[in-house]
Order: sequence, then structure tokens, then C-alpha cells
Amino acid sequence: MDGELFPRDRTEVAPGAVLLPDWLDEQRQRELVAACREWARHPAGMRTVRTPGGGVMSAKMVALGWHWRPYHFSKTADDGSPVKPFPPELDELAQRAIADAFSQENSLGYDMALLNFYDAKAHMGMHQDKDELSKAPVISLSLGDTCVFRFGNTESRSRPYTDLELHSGDLFVFGGASRFAFHGVPRILPGTAPRRLGLTGRLNLTLRATGMSSP
Repeated sequence: MDGELFPRDRTEVAPGAVLLPDWLDEQRQRELVAACREWARHPAGMRTVRTPGGGVMSAKMVALGWHWRPYHFSKTADDGSPVKPFPPELDELAQRAIADAFSQENSLGYDMALLNFYDAKAHMGMHQDKDELSKAPVISLSLGDTCVFRFGNTESRSRPYTDLELHSGDLFVFGGASRFAFHGVPRILPGTAPRRLGLTGRLNLTLRATGMSSP
């Protein structure tokens, strides 16, 4: 949806978890959508992820810097190709995101990105991001359709949790006491992407520090 009737403010959703609405301007959003389309191409492109229990995630995914499978990182994608590199422009975004969210310099080594694509029916269950060795904050950028984002507690998938809407261009960062909070995406709001973005569905780009050295 283009424009906001009432501007949204910076919100601390929980200790260490910060929402910065409209952090990416329209031009930067378009640039990132174009880049995501290139990153999603094969080899080492967009894929469907199977869970260890045999389930299939409804959101599709591509990784940069390190390839992710549940509970495991590698430098080789599922198709046997080398994982695509973590681009310098995403490192620059990570540095700026930490500075803007927490008013501090970023000396953390971000080296990975996960790009998730949600169509109108996709969702993601409550989970923790805990496969990384590093406890650096997770940086989440939203592009396209608005989603309902559920941010919970560090103990269980159940309440208490907070539901909020993440719009195209929003930045959400969680670290510190909230680094291992359960979170998920119960639903997508179809048709809410900015018209000029040329995107149907939602792209979520998360930047992470794995804390691992390359083999």
C-alpha cells in the first residue's frame, strides 16, 4: 500500500528488539528487489526447504555467504554449487542498521544473508534463530507485501508474544535479551506491496553473523 495516513514511529518491541518503519526508501527497495531476483537464480538459487521431520517450508529460500539447512551451515548449496558470496552492499546495510537501531558502531562480522520469499499463502512457524555461533543481532528487512510478524519470548513458542505488521521498507533488529526470542510469520496480507515496486508477494532479507570461519 503506497503512503501512510499516519506516520509510524520507532518502536522497541522488547528489550533489544527494535522496529524502524520505512527505513529503506523507495529507490533502495527497488534496487534490493532487483538484486534479490539475481541472487535467486540458479545455480545455488531459490529452493524449497525440507525440515528434518520431513515437512516442507511454504516460504522459499536462498542463502548468501553461507548455505543454510536446518541446524547446519555449509559453503555448498543443495544442488552442489558453491554458495553465492555475501555482497559488500549488504555488509554496509548491516552496519547502518545496527547504528540506527542501537545508536552504536557496528564492529560485528556479518557474513550471511537468508532471503525468504512468501507468496500469498506462505507462512513460517514460531522458531528461534540459534544455529549461528555468534550472538550478534539478527537484521530483518521487508520488501513487498505486508506481513503479520509474531515476536515472542525466549522460553517457548506460546504466549506472551506481540503481533505487528511489517511493511515494505521496514527494518526489524533483535539482539541482546531478545536474540533468541521465538518468532514467526502467521500470514501475508496480499496486494499490500507498493505498486511501483513491481513485486507480488513478500521478500524478507535477514542479515546474520555466523561466527564461523571459512573452510
